[in-house]
Amino acid sequence: MSSNPTGAGERIEAARRQSGGDPYEILIVDSDAASVESLELALGTGYRIHVATQASEGLDILERAEIALILADEALPPMSGLDFLESARESRPLAIRMLLTRGAELGSLNGAANEALVYRWIAKPWVPNELQLAVKRALESYELASENIQLAVEFGVENERLRAENTDLRREIEHKYAFDRIIGTGPAMERVFDLIEKVAKTDSSVLITGEPGTGKGFIARAIHYASPRNDKRFVAQNCAALPDTLLESELFGHKSGAFTGAQADKQGLFELAGGGTAFLAEVGEAHSGMQVRLLRVLESGEIRPLGSSDTRVVDARVIASTSRDLLADVGEGRFREDLYYRLRVVEIALPPLRERKTDIPALACHFLEAACREARCEIKGFANDAMDCLVRYAWPDNVRELENEIARAVATSDGAERIAAEMLSESIRSPSAAATVGGDFAGDGVRLSEAVDALKRKLILEAIAEAGSKTGASERLGIPRQSLQKMMKRLDLTS
Repeated sequence: MSSNPTGAGERIEAARRQSGGDPYEILIVDSDAASVESLELALGTGYRIHVATQASEGLDILERAEIALILADEALPPMSGLDFLESARESRPLAIRMLLTRGAELGSLNGAANEALVYRWIAKPWVPNELQLAVKRALESYELASENIQLAVEFGVENERLRAENTDLRREIEHKYAFDRIIGTGPAMERVFDLIEKVAKTDSSVLITGEPGTGKGFIARAIHYASPRNDKRFVAQNCAALPDTLLESELFGHKSGAFTGAQADKQGLFELAGGGTAFLAEVGEAHSGMQVRLLRVLESGEIRPLGSSDTRVVDARVIASTSRDLLADVGEGRFREDLYYRLRVVEIALPPLRERKTDIPALACHFLEAACREARCEIKGFANDAMDCLVRYAWPDNVRELENEIARAVATSDGAERIAAEMLSESIRSPSAAATVGGDFAGDGVRLSEAVDALKRKLILEAIAEAGSKTGASERLGIPRQSLQKMMKRLDLTS
């Protein structure tokens, strides 16, 4: 090596910050004034140079300056250069540390350098362009490390934000599907509530039956979010929505190339729901081959993706629903008997809305509140003629149809204070839409409005008795307390 610190050779351009701004700051710590001067000359004007001839002076500079690189001599009485660099880590942990050495034994130097996390050592005397290149590469490494830390910080902040949002969303969903928010007061719904509460504590398979629109999917979610699996995923698939091959892929996954268009491996519903709940809507529509594969999952927890010869074990609680009479399908050979009983460990039968007339006012008020919140409007309630129509109608599409009807009425309300009969669909207003009202509230010669009022009185009194207060009763009925008070006044209820 040349002993001339300003010897011949092409000068290496100084390292620059990618984001621009001030030049990098370098600290030189060496008790030899001539060595310090040579280092300053070699590094040139591309950097902001700080100089210290004593270790204590160097540590002071580190406290006040944004030092990116430290060049320290191996001997800085009363401490060694390695001891100084070790101390420098406390104030500038990211700074690149380089050691100037006069030729210590390589083996011992390597060990000591590793302990002090020294980037590299520079042997004296140095060649200027080699020193310049070493410093430039060291600062490029510093820039990359700084960027990575900044990205990690930003990622951590974003991850924390997403985690908080996910927690808030999960709480919102859990609240939305809490089974105590399911509206119903009749004996049939009380049995549903009782079953949900009991079965949610177990991993038993559940079969939810009922006509379309009765809320089978809502009940499935209520079971999941009331169960010990509520911190895991709820994954749903409608078995009537896809052709056989695609349904098999959705449920069990596939390997790349398993069929035309399968360009990558894909996890199926049962794997995605690992530790959580897999909901199979309209399971009665599954074809015979699919029924065999579903039976295998229920019996052994094993699945085999399309195009794979390997089986995998999954842990997913299975809830299924159907609008069909599966027992009749079993008798006619359309549905496997063994699968039917595997699914139907517990059956929850949802009654149609026409058999739940007492629930219609509370459901209507609940849907009205939700629709007003969505539309950012305020409607106080229903006129008597509108509620008469709602209670009278047969609701062939059940609760779903009622919800859609209320949403449509709100969307077309045009600033109305209450939902009136003329704001409802013609099919619901039509006298031909009438359905027989339950015997507790209607009979021969009784006007429908009177039956509805009797129904409201019964609901209000039951809610107050169960909740113990008007505030609790209004929450149970899903209506504002002010609306409840007005309704009680009109119905001459003083309780």
